[in-house]
Amino acid sequence: MSNNWSFDTRLLHNEHKTDGSTGAVSVPVQHASTFHQASFDEFGEFDYSRSGNPTRQALEETIAALEGGVRGFAFASGMAAISTAFLLLSKGDHVLVTREVYGGTFRMVTEVLNRFGIEHSFVDMTDLNEVALHIQPNTKVIYMETPSNPTLGITDIRGVVKLARANGCLTFLDNTFMTPALQRPLDLGVDIVLHSATKFLGGHSDVLSGLAAVKDPDLAQELYKLQNSFGAVLGVQDCWLILRGLKTLQVRLERSSQTAKQLAEYFNGHPAVKNVYYPGLSSHPGASIHKSQSLGDGAVLSFELENEDAVRKVVRQLKLPVFAVSLGAVESILSYPAKMSHASMPKEEREKRGITDGLLRLSAGVEAAEDLIKDFDQALEAVSSSFTV
Repeated sequence: MSNNWSFDTRLLHNEHKTDGSTGAVSVPVQHASTFHQASFDEFGEFDYSRSGNPTRQALEETIAALEGGVRGFAFASGMAAISTAFLLLSKGDHVLVTREVYGGTFRMVTEVLNRFGIEHSFVDMTDLNEVALHIQPNTKVIYMETPSNPTLGITDIRGVVKLARANGCLTFLDNTFMTPALQRPLDLGVDIVLHSATKFLGGHSDVLSGLAAVKDPDLAQELYKLQNSFGAVLGVQDCWLILRGLKTLQVRLERSSQTAKQLAEYFNGHPAVKNVYYPGLSSHPGASIHKSQSLGDGAVLSFELENEDAVRKVVRQLKLPVFAVSLGAVESILSYPAKMSHASMPKEEREKRGITDGLLRLSAGVEAAEDLIKDFDQALEAVSSSFTV
C-alpha cells in the first residue's frame, strides 16, 4: 500500500484493489480449508486455513498498512484478539489496565488471567503519576483504552509509552473507538493495537471480528504463533465483509463524528442531563491531550441522566436509535452500560468508574443530526418536567 496517497484514498486504492489473476474489483473469498502441496519437500505459501488463508491475509495486510504496522492479525471477535494478545503473558507477570475498561476485557483480566497466576491492577490512566506509581517489578504489559469505554477518559499515549519503555513493559491499546482513521497508536510507540472490528471498521452491524496490528517483526511473530496455536481466526466470509466495510470507513466516521459533536453540545445544554462525556467538548478534562494525539473526536459519547428510572422513560420514548449492545454502525446505537457492555462488572466497581445507573452510551450513526436531536428532545420531555427550563 503506497504511503504517497492520503489515508482516505488508501482505503480504496491499495494492493488489494483488484484481484491480480482476474482483475475483479473485490478480494476473492477463498473458502478452502486446506491447500494442495506439490511435494512434501516444498510447501506452498498456504497449507491449512487456521495458519493462513488468502482472504484473511488480504485483511491482515490491509489493517497492518492502515495502522502503520509490519503485520496484522484477524480474529473471530474483538475479545479473541485481546485474549490472544494477553497470552503473551506468563505466570507471575503483572498487567496494568485502564480503570474504565470495556466490560469484556475486565472479565478476561479478573476471571481468566488470574486463574493462570497473572496479576493485574486497574489504574486511572488519565493520570500519568498514577500509572507510574502502580508499575511493579513484574509488570509486563500496560493496557490502554483511549478514549475509554464508556466514560471517554483520555490517556496520554506518548506518556504511557515512555513509562513502559523505561520499565521494560509492552503496551497494548484498544483503538476501537478511534480506528486508524483518527488515531495511530503504533506511530506513537504502542506495541500492539487492537480492535473490535465488529464496530466502526465493519460498520454495518452484520459481522463479528477482531483485529490486531504490530510494528516490531519479532513481536509480530510471537503473536502469530499464539494466533495459530489458539486458533480463534476470522472466517473468510467475515474477512470479506470487513474489507468491504473499510472502504467507506472515512466517510462514515466523518459524518458520524460531526453528528456526535452536535449531539454532545445538545446534551450539554439540556436540563435533564447531568453529565456529558465527549472529548470534542472543550470542558472535557482530556480534550487537549486527545487533540494532540488524534485526528478527530470520534462518534461515541456518553451522557448521564438522574437515575435508572429516567433511563427507562427516555429509552421507551425514543424512535430512531437502536437500543442494543455494540456501537460503530451506520445506524445510531444507544446502550445502557450498567446492564449491557459492563454488566459483567460488579455494581460497586462500575460506580467507582463513573458508570452509574443513569449513564447511557450513544454511538452516532449517519442519520441527519437534526432528526436525532428532535427524537431525543421529545424523549427527554418524559424526564424534563421536574427541571426548570
